[in-house]
Amino acid sequence: MTPVLPETDRNGRYENAVARGNRLPRARAILISGSVMKRIIDVALSAIALFFLWPFLLVIAVAVRLESCGPVIYRSPRAGKKGQRFVCYKFRTMVDGADELKESLRRCNERRDPFFKIADDPRVTRLGRFLRKYSLDELPQFWNVLKGDMSLVGPRPHPLDDCARYRPADHRRLDVKPGITGLWQVIARTDPSFETCMKLDLEYMKRWSLSLDFKILLRTVPAVLAGDGS
Repeated sequence: MTPVLPETDRNGRYENAVARGNRLPRARAILISGSVMKRIIDVALSAIALFFLWPFLLVIAVAVRLESCGPVIYRSPRAGKKGQRFVCYKFRTMVDGADELKESLRRCNERRDPFFKIADDPRVTRLGRFLRKYSLDELPQFWNVLKGDMSLVGPRPHPLDDCARYRPADHRRLDVKPGITGLWQVIARTDPSFETCMKLDLEYMKRWSLSLDFKILLRTVPAVLAGDGS
């Protein structure tokens, strides 16, 4: 079977320019001590969030199940650090079987970059639009953070078929763990262009620090409450 991401080894890791030594200087400079602290903060805050949010998560889960047939949790294969595949958890916001309909809708794609985007996507449910508007569909990803697949802050994980359309230089964003939120989400949330995404993701990698992570987390709250999500 041909791998979704080109040049992957048998473990699914991405063999790109980053892996061959052309890493961003700042990405290489995320020291072990900083990485350990980042992981401790990820685990602590995610555990706290899940502890306090579980009744709310249960309400959303019941609402998703009652509105339409299909699983409550959507499990999406994504590219993580070094291109390692992992399953990203989200509340289902589309009709069951939406992935099978994607190729038939690709001709309607409004983007020329690797992202797939359709205004008023017919696959999205009414509840799904509300969940997406306030990014509530992303809440199960706290579990991804606890598992170690993701961080609270970092470049957003892209679907594998979008990653397969990356340009060579775009693979640099795979040098760090993906995050639930990031610089793009708090600075250019209403500008979902691929170029803006890549620019801000790489800028985050260059300037990474724990203080920057906390600033992004604090700015995420008002950004989410503003309801500018897709």
